[in-house]
Amino acid sequence: MKTSIFRAICFATASVFAASLILTMGVLYGYFSKGQQEQLKTQTGLVAQAVEKEGLSYFKGIALRGIRITWIAGDGSVLYDSDSSLDRMENHLGRKEVKEALSFGYGQSERYSKTLFERQIYAAKKLLDGSVVRLSSTHLTVVSLALALLRPALVVGITAVALAFLLATSLSKKIVKPLYELDLDQPQKGGYEELAPFFERVACQKSQLQLKESMLRQKQEEFRAATDYLSEGLILLNEKGIILSINRAASSLLSISSFCVGKDILLLHNSLSMQELLREAKSGSHAKAQMELGGVMHQMNASPVVSDGEVTGIALLIFDISDKEKAEKMRREFTANVSHELKTPLQSICGYAELMKEGVVKQEDMGRFSDRIYVEARRMTALLEDILKLSRLDEGIEGIKEMKWGETDLYDLANDAIHALRPLADEAGVSIALEGGHVKVNGEPQLLSGVFYNLCENAIKYNRKNGSVSVEIKEEGTQAELIVSDTGIGIAGEHMERIFERFYRVDKSHSKEVGGTGLGLSIVKHSVKLHNGWIEVQSAVDGGTTVIVRLPK
Repeated sequence: MKTSIFRAICFATASVFAASLILTMGVLYGYFSKGQQEQLKTQTGLVAQAVEKEGLSYFKGIALRGIRITWIAGDGSVLYDSDSSLDRMENHLGRKEVKEALSFGYGQSERYSKTLFERQIYAAKKLLDGSVVRLSSTHLTVVSLALALLRPALVVGITAVALAFLLATSLSKKIVKPLYELDLDQPQKGGYEELAPFFERVACQKSQLQLKESMLRQKQEEFRAATDYLSEGLILLNEKGIILSINRAASSLLSISSFCVGKDILLLHNSLSMQELLREAKSGSHAKAQMELGGVMHQMNASPVVSDGEVTGIALLIFDISDKEKAEKMRREFTANVSHELKTPLQSICGYAELMKEGVVKQEDMGRFSDRIYVEARRMTALLEDILKLSRLDEGIEGIKEMKWGETDLYDLANDAIHALRPLADEAGVSIALEGGHVKVNGEPQLLSGVFYNLCENAIKYNRKNGSVSVEIKEEGTQAELIVSDTGIGIAGEHMERIFERFYRVDKSHSKEVGGTGLGLSIVKHSVKLHNGWIEVQSAVDGGTTVIVRLPK
């Protein structure tokens, strides 16, 4: 800025000086040129009068300094010339000033020398006898005048430039001094009122930068806090494999110090699997590898971070894949549970049937035994139907192709489920109420009806005498919410994560008492998942349970 101000002042001074010089020379030159022409015209008139009175004798002994006198006859021949002999003079009839004088009585013209350094002025006047008297004088041109004034102009110019330099240096320092001394913590206290908007903008931007810095620091702390408590290892690398961030889990799994940020990961963990993983990620491909860490099999996923078509970083995620073994164990447990659930009613049916076959059952007990066989058979049928339904839900969309998806009114489905469960609620002494309004979603009516039925049935079965069940349907933005609340026995915290597992029962004695297959909540979970929704459960022992199902509309 200082340099710009300095240059501007110097340029302005030089420009003003040059313009003043040119303007002054132009005005003075024009003024003196016009005066010389008027003076020459006057002198021409006087000489013409003298020649008319005295004739050629007038020229004897006459000497006008700097002026050339020529007497020209009417035919253009020269009768007298003060500078040249007559035998060297050519006919002057074609000269402009002579033509004008012969035609109008007076004529004038000017001609420049070949070098443009001199200008010849001519004035001619016609006499009574038809001859012409012409006077001429030599004057300097603008070019010659400029050259003549060059030395004093240079002296004045150098002096002006020197003064301008000193003035510009002093002034520029004085102008920028408040800016150099600006307090960035309090920019509003700047030295110039004209710069107040600028200082206000600086203060505003400083405040915004401080806010963004604070937010960024907070985000970093949140990210560090979130990733440090992840059970999965997370490492962020740049495109060269340099560690940018590493959480505690990754540091522990790879036996790397948490102070390794800024170092190449291959210098700290140079296994073949890691090398291959990073090589594929740097080429822009997602890569996976398995390795044993701490005696447990882990999977490492490397995802390239791409910006403008180039890999600018790598996100490395390390997680325990022992869940696969857990899933396999759950499948084995499921098989065992199915066998157990089927074995119990089958044994009952076989036992009652054998007693009836052997004739040991009295005639009056036949109805009771038949009813028991029917109940156990229905229990087996319900169990098999739920197992088949879960199997189809496990297959996802492919398993329910025959079902019809479309616009479904959740309020109507909830009303139908409550109507179907009303006898069970009356028998259990539980009141049930439906609230909210008609909310429509794109879904499969049978699956959604099963969600309502199972949730409401559980709310009734695991309630208290004179308890209540509330069902509410409402909209929340682009989502539909189904909320089923009861005043029942509640669920302990240690069971919350497992209530959606197949055949899992919180209170097995109570579950057997109220009946059921133990698969209802598993069916609910799968049905909601197929609708891209999710479930939230809020419960406390002896404090009732609230199940919230959210579905995209």
